[in-house]
Amino acid sequence: VQLQACGGGLVLAGGSLRLSCAVSGRTFSRYVMGWFRQPPGKEREFVAAISWSVGTTYYAESVKGRFTVSRDNANNTVYLQMNSLKPEDTADYYCAADSTWSPIFTTTTNEYDYWGRGTQVTVSS
Repeated sequence: VQLQACGGGLVLAGGSLRLSCAVSGRTFSRYVMGWFRQPPGKEREFVAAISWSVGTTYYAESVKGRFTVSRDNANNTVYLQMNSLKPEDTADYYCAADSTWSPIFTTTTNEYDYWGRGTQVTVSS
């Protein structure tokens, strides 16, 4: 599975960005797709996830109500719409795929098998 994230950039606080993650390779209809971020000097943290098959979503508390994760089955792409951005959202953002079925969403990095390269998001105040 290959993942390629894009869409990062510089935005003013209160603004919006949409990240995209193009997915290719093995059959991933049962996968969970996740978004993580790594702020400068900090650990990588969970942001949001979506079940590829049924579209169920899950969010970190810090982004709930501001970020929306979605997927486009026809184009094999996962999106992260980020609204009302804050300076503390500044980070490198990564998309990842979890190929192991679980009854609950996983939010730890070691549960995800495949990772794309990060895309940088900078929110200025």
